[in-house]
Amino acid sequence: MKWCHIAVAGHALLGVAQAAGSIELLRLVRSENSYTLQPFSCFALEKQCLALSLDWSTGKAGRAGDQPLKIISSDSSGQLHLLQAYQAGPGMQAVGTWQAHHFEAWAAAFDYWQTEVVYSDHVHPPSVVSDTGICGVLSGDDGLLKGWDTRTPGTPVFTSRRHSMGVCSVQSSPHCENVLATGSYDEHVLLWDTRSVKQPLADVPMQGGVWRLKWHPFHHHLLLAACMHGGFTIFDCQKAIEENQEVLPVTLSYTLPNSLVYGVDWSWLYFRRLPQTHPSFCLGSSPGSDPGGKTADPVCSLKDVAQSPAPCFERLADADGEGGTKHQSGGKLKTPLQPFAEDKDGGRLRASGVQICERGHSLEAADSDVSLVATCSFYDHVLHLWKWENS
Repeated sequence: MKWCHIAVAGHALLGVAQAAGSIELLRLVRSENSYTLQPFSCFALEKQCLALSLDWSTGKAGRAGDQPLKIISSDSSGQLHLLQAYQAGPGMQAVGTWQAHHFEAWAAAFDYWQTEVVYSDHVHPPSVVSDTGICGVLSGDDGLLKGWDTRTPGTPVFTSRRHSMGVCSVQSSPHCENVLATGSYDEHVLLWDTRSVKQPLADVPMQGGVWRLKWHPFHHHLLLAACMHGGFTIFDCQKAIEENQEVLPVTLSYTLPNSLVYGVDWSWLYFRRLPQTHPSFCLGSSPGSDPGGKTADPVCSLKDVAQSPAPCFERLADADGEGGTKHQSGGKLKTPLQPFAEDKDGGRLRASGVQICERGHSLEAADSDVSLVATCSFYDHVLHLWKWENS
């Protein structure tokens, strides 16, 4: 599931890749006291296939309003599907479909800087595509990473065999042009310069298969990875991108015992510590200070309860009452924050000691930043919300 980055027909749209073999769009509709997701549009892919991923062409800030709204999707038969969504109302149409892999194509994602080229998995010298185009990234269970020009999709623009197993996640940086991150079952995170894919900018071995990668929405060089039994990790990619150093320093790494971390994401809400008040949630532009690892605390967790119509809140604690998650240096997570509760007056979520800041609030006075990270894990069936302080 992925949210479209722009409003469509006055609504926020959620795109869903369904195991039934279709792409469904749901619109967020506000009622008197709540929000609901309502069906907006649906497009069936090929018969007898599972839709495995999707991405929107809207990931880069400052996107021109006259650009077509497009979706790239991959399926279990190894095909890529390029769709165009109508912006005035419901409806999608097929732009193109082609065979990209011989096995399941697990991930598809746009290059947000060139919205007419797409990536996937295989090995030929890269070709330079000068025109701006739809850039999607696809990875497959054949371990190949391929790039495609969607205007002539019959032959890949490039193919790379650098990953030795299936590629699970591909993420174009929305902040830095020509920067691409990939993660694989081979337990490696690779950072690429898409202008030359013969060799990655950096290659970092992990302690588990890399199932998800997400760039921070405000700190341009931070990359979050879900590493299955290796927990989750935050990288600082600045030196690799700006100084061409073949390293990705680990800013933070946590392992959740007895679980496999499959999903991770950053919140677009974030705290700012203000000199005269409590930390605050803010919606705004990129903070000015450079990030560095400090601490991470669990805010709350949501866990499904058998036969229960609603999730319950649970504190993250082990037998001694402290957070049971391990930092890379061996330290434990300490006391979690209070779970979020609904503000009955404003209808917004608040935590104890937290207030909402408006977008125009000055960010320069803050002495630290606090990011919110969500993770979901296998075996324990828990969605965790973490607070990470960086200075």
